[in-house]
Amino acid sequence: MSNGHLSERAVDEAPEPVNLTDEPIRLDGADPALEPRQAGVRARRRRVAWLLATAVGLAGAGALGTVAWPIFQQQDTTVASPAQLAGLTRDDSEPARSTADYLRNGFAANIELDQSFGTVYRNPTGERRPVLVFGGTTLLWQPERDLDSLFGLMTDETGQVSGLQSLPPGPLGGVLKCGTTNGVGGEFAVCGWADHGSVVMGLFPDHPAVEAGDLFRKMRNEMQTR
Repeated sequence: MSNGHLSERAVDEAPEPVNLTDEPIRLDGADPALEPRQAGVRARRRRVAWLLATAVGLAGAGALGTVAWPIFQQQDTTVASPAQLAGLTRDDSEPARSTADYLRNGFAANIELDQSFGTVYRNPTGERRPVLVFGGTTLLWQPERDLDSLFGLMTDETGQVSGLQSLPPGPLGGVLKCGTTNGVGGEFAVCGWADHGSVVMGLFPDHPAVEAGDLFRKMRNEMQTR
C-alpha cells in the first residue's frame, strides 16, 4: 500500500473533464423547450380549479339561501279566528266554545306552540254540520314532517286517515294536505296546513277531501297574516 498523499497519486484511466456551461443542470430530464407550454397548461388547470371551487362555494351559498329564505319569510306569522270566514260564521255558543277548548288543548298537548286556538264555524244556511278548526303558531324547521306526525296522532285517536294527498297550498306557501277518516256521524274530511311559522288542522263533516281542501285554503288566506 502506498504511503503517499492521495493528491500525489497518479490517476490511471481518468475520465475526461466535464465542461460546465452557464446553463443550469436539470435533474428531471425535462426538455426546456417544452416549459412555456407546460406552464400554460398548469396555469389553465389552476384557473379551472379556482373556478370550480368558486362555483361550488356559490352553489352551497345558494342552497343555504334557498333553505333559509322560507324560514325567514314564514317564521313570524299570526293566525286569527274572525267572526266571518270564507262564507262561514263563527259559533260562539257555550257548547261550541267547550268543543273548541277541547280541540285546542288536545292539539297543544302534541306540539309545542307559542299561541294556540280552537274555533267552531257553521254554514249560515245550516245545511252542513259545523267545521272545526284548531292549531297555532310556532317555529317549525320541517313543516311537512311535523304535519304528517299530527295526522299520525289523529289516526291513533279517531282511526286511520285514508287517501291523504297534497293539495296546492295557495299564495302563503308551505304544505297543505287532506284525507278522510271516520268519526261520530260517519265519514268526514280532515285537512292540515303547515309552514315554518304555523300549523293548523280542520275537520270537515259532509265534505269530500278535495272540496274540503279548497275551503280550507280559502279559510287560511283569511286567517293567516305575516
